[in-house]
Amino acid sequence: MADHITGIVLADLAVLLGVAYVFVKLAGRLGQPAVIGEITAGIALGPSLLGLLPGDPSALLFPAEARPYLQVLAQFGLVLFMFGVGYELSPTAIRDHGGQVTLVSLTSVAVPFAMGMGLAVVLYPWFDRSQLRVDGVLGPALFLGAAMSITAFPVLARIITERGLHRSRLGSMALTSAAIQDFIAWCVLAVVVALVGSGGPAGLGRVAAGSVAFLLAMLYLVRPALAWVLAPERTWAGNRTVAHTVVVCGVLTCAWTTDLIGLHVVFGAFLFGAVVPRDYIGALTPEVPDRVQQTSLLLMPAFFTVTGLSVDVGSLGGQGALMVVAVVVVACAGKFAGAGIAARLTGATGRDSAVLGVLLNTRGLTELVILNVGLELGVLDSRLFTAMVVMALVTTVMAGPLLTRLVPAEPPVRYDPVPQTPLTR
Repeated sequence: MADHITGIVLADLAVLLGVAYVFVKLAGRLGQPAVIGEITAGIALGPSLLGLLPGDPSALLFPAEARPYLQVLAQFGLVLFMFGVGYELSPTAIRDHGGQVTLVSLTSVAVPFAMGMGLAVVLYPWFDRSQLRVDGVLGPALFLGAAMSITAFPVLARIITERGLHRSRLGSMALTSAAIQDFIAWCVLAVVVALVGSGGPAGLGRVAAGSVAFLLAMLYLVRPALAWVLAPERTWAGNRTVAHTVVVCGVLTCAWTTDLIGLHVVFGAFLFGAVVPRDYIGALTPEVPDRVQQTSLLLMPAFFTVTGLSVDVGSLGGQGALMVVAVVVVACAGKFAGAGIAARLTGATGRDSAVLGVLLNTRGLTELVILNVGLELGVLDSRLFTAMVVMALVTTVMAGPLLTRLVPAEPPVRYDPVPQTPLTR
C-alpha cells in the first residue's frame, strides 16, 4: 500500500511540474508573471476544468489517499518560500521611509482592511456555515480584512524591474510601501489567527504569550546566535554546507515552533528569514538562499495544485458569481483609494498616484498563502475561497495592461541567464 501511494505521489509531481511549466510559458507569451501560469495550472488540474471531463480525471489523478502527502509537500515548499519572503524583506527600507511613503503604506492597509471587513458582514448571510469552524462574523470579517490588505511584494518587485521602474522614485516608493504594508498585514494576520484559533480567552492568552516569547527569542537569542555562527571570523565561514544546514534547520524549527504555539507554520519561516544576518550570508555564501529558493520552486506546484483542488468555479452559482464581482471590486477600490488618494494628497501627480494604486493592487502568490491559512482555520467557505483566488488572479493580470497605458515604454531590461526563483514571481 505504501509503495502504491509513493508511486501515485511521484506521478502526480511529474504531472504538476510538466503542466506548470507549460502554463508558465503561456503566461510569459501573454506578458504575465510566472505566478499567473502556476495558479492557472493548479486551478486547471482541479474540479474547475479537469474535473469537468467525463470520469472526473482530477479525482483519478489526485485520489483522496494521495492528497495528504501532496499537502505535506506543499507545506514544505511553502515554508521554504516564506523564508525567502522574510529574507528579501529589507529592514533598512522600512526604517528609512518618508512621510509620504508612511501615509501611503498605512492607508493602503487601513482602507482595504475596513472595506474587507464590511464586505464580510454583507456577504455573511450567504456563507455556508457548515464549512466554517468559527461562530459569528468577527473571525471571517477580520480575516477578509487582512487578506484584502496584502500586496504581493515578490511579484511587484519583478513587475517593477521588468518595466524599468526600479530606477525611478516611484518604483522605489512602491517597493518600500509594499514592504511596510506587508509587514503590517502579516502582523495583523498573526493576531487574527491567534484570535480565531485560540478557542477562547484562556487560549488566546496562551497564544499571545507564546507569540511574544517567540518574537523576543528570535530577536534577542536566535539573531545574535546566527550572527555568531555565521560570522566571517569563524573557521567554517564560507562553508556552504554549514550555512545551508543552519538555514534549513532553522527554518523548519521555527515553522514547527509557531505551529506548536497555535499560529501557522508560515509565520515562523517568515520571521526566521527576516532575522537571518543577510550581510554575512550575502558576502560569504550568497548561493545558500538561492538553493533554498530553488527547492521551493520545485515543490510550489504541489502548493498550487492543492489550492486548485479547493477551487471549483463551476459550483459558484448566481450568488457565488456576485461574490466574485463584489470581492474583485472591493479589492481594487480599497487599494486604489488607499494608495492613490494618499499619494495625491501628499503631492504626487495624478498619473503617479494611479500607477502606485495599480502596483500596490497586485496580489499574486502571497494572497494564495493567506487564503490557504484561512481555509485551514475554517474562516472561509469554499465559495468565498474561490472568489478570493479569482481576485488574486485578476488583480495580478490587470497590472501589466494598466501599466502599459500609464507608463511610457522603457528600454528592455537585460537579465543574467539564471534560473527563476519563487521570489521573482
